[in-house]
Amino acid sequence: MQSRFAGQVAIVTGGADGIGKAIAQRIASEGGTIALFDINHVTLDQTVAKFTKVGYNVTGHVLDVSQETLVEKAIQDVVKAQGKLDIMVNSAGIVGPTNTKITDYSAADFDRIYHINLRGAFLMTKYAIKFMEQRNYGRILHLASIAGKEGNPFMAGYSSTKAGVIGLVKGIGKEYAETGITVNGLAPAVIKTALNEDTAPEQLAYMAAKIPMKRLGTVEEVAALAAWVVSTEASFTTGFIFDLSGGRATY
Repeated sequence: MQSRFAGQVAIVTGGADGIGKAIAQRIASEGGTIALFDINHVTLDQTVAKFTKVGYNVTGHVLDVSQETLVEKAIQDVVKAQGKLDIMVNSAGIVGPTNTKITDYSAADFDRIYHINLRGAFLMTKYAIKFMEQRNYGRILHLASIAGKEGNPFMAGYSSTKAGVIGLVKGIGKEYAETGITVNGLAPAVIKTALNEDTAPEQLAYMAAKIPMKRLGTVEEVAALAAWVVSTEASFTTGFIFDLSGGRATY
């Protein structure tokens, strides 16, 4: 599998850290050319420097995935520089308020999490597909969440927007089922990342306690599955949400 992605071009949003970084590293280590999209320019620069130092073919692009004109231009820039787009992994996301009743959940907080988690997923899919259609080939992967399947209490914004991502995957996967473009998602339970630092301890304990394996997942485990889903091997699966929940998922 050392050259599974040789000659392929991948965009990874939220690629500066956490799950996105791990997936990008896995694809790059197997020969892929990577464009990292992230809003955090400091962390992005650090990751690009680290990847470049070990010989990966990588570029960094500062981007807010909720801004349509910026998303369209950023994807255009990648295609113009590389000549094509084979893979788009959307890992950009925020948790928003946790341990918060809906009656205390502000509309402003809900709008903010919607813009990143769901509007961003929609925009990245829309403009990635425009270029994938030209070659009748592509792999799109979204990071959803077990919260989108089961609904985590006291996380109204996160649970509902991740459920929306699942709906997006299923709907667009069916739209393009007769093409060479697949659209899938991953639904992790709690994965050990910096994102957890924004989660209330009580909320984190609740989520971890529901995992039958009694541990958090790792970004390397997510990257291993993601790499297969966006490879040429995964040619008969679309509109599907893959389980990464340590046994928590019931469907």
